[in-house]
Amino acid sequence: MSNIKEIAKSSNRLEALHFGVADYAASLRARTVVIGGLNPDYPGDQWHHGLSQLVMTCRAYGLRAIDGPFGDFKDPDAYIASAKRAAAIGIEGKWAIHPSQIDLANKVFSPPAAEVNRAKKILEELDKAAKEGKGAAQLDGRMIDAASARMAKNIVNINKLIESK
Repeated sequence: MSNIKEIAKSSNRLEALHFGVADYAASLRARTVVIGGLNPDYPGDQWHHGLSQLVMTCRAYGLRAIDGPFGDFKDPDAYIASAKRAAAIGIEGKWAIHPSQIDLANKVFSPPAAEVNRAKKILEELDKAAKEGKGAAQLDGRMIDAASARMAKNIVNINKLIESK
């Protein structure tokens, strides 16, 4: 990870960077022998820092950030939990090393209908506010503004892309 920026800018042919969780663990000499699972001795997600570096670098260089493998393909709940943690910080997808993981990844990285509907409502409310000369608005008792619009547009655009496939 110490060379991630150099890797990200090494070629204009790059489209994405992938998090090689086992390689990362081995290079850190982490005390684990599982691929992608959580270590019960660590309080939290020991992969969070590496994934955060990956997604920040990818955004800075216009690349897609993809989470790596989860070796225990007989534990769908743990795969889903791992994918959700990655999605929460901006990761766009996750490896599926077994056919049973494909639908799980697609479900986690596809915004649910309620999230898409809320994003659309945010954009509608902000459009109304802009027509009234306001830079912010409220929705369900919460302030929404330009940053809210950018987040909402991300959700709507991801959904459009997925629906177009």
